[in-house]
Amino acid sequence: MTAYAPRNWLGEAELVPFDPPVDPAADDAGNLAAFFDMLAHSEGTARFGDQDGYNVLVGGSLFHSYADHPRRSVWLPAYGIHSTAAGRYQFLESTWDDLANRFDLVDFTPASQDAAAMQLVRQCKALRLIYDGHIRDAIHACRSIWASLPGAGYGQREVALAELIDVYRQAGGHVAER
Repeated sequence: MTAYAPRNWLGEAELVPFDPPVDPAADDAGNLAAFFDMLAHSEGTARFGDQDGYNVLVGGSLFHSYADHPRRSVWLPAYGIHSTAAGRYQFLESTWDDLANRFDLVDFTPASQDAAAMQLVRQCKALRLIYDGHIRDAIHACRSIWASLPGAGYGQREVALAELIDVYRQAGGHVAER
């Protein structure tokens, strides 16, 4: 009897093949951790508080409970908008609620924030790029999610690609040679 995969299963997550990375020197886990550190730098959260940005509200103030997304709307006069962005990767309340529902995230702890960020990276089809050290391409792929990435086009501050690559490398990430 032949087994059939559900018709829509590929839409849920990027499949990571089991073949070796394009650059054998690339370190999958190290590259992902470095990419997350780079995102925190780009979003401006890493410089606030003493919890590596995991408890930062947009604008730089801190929240004190990881039980759930803080659900606070902050006025940003420089951009003329209210935002609910929070955490190391600045999840909007609506984005967080969707991720928490789809992936059974029961709190807003650092582990849950990392898991949610990985799902967003997968949604952008950038996980394999990161694992293989193709960071420029991964940044480009993720720019529709994180407004601070170059080329995002949200009308907010965008961090230069060269700066992001430097932060990624300083965090231990490997950049594949083209």
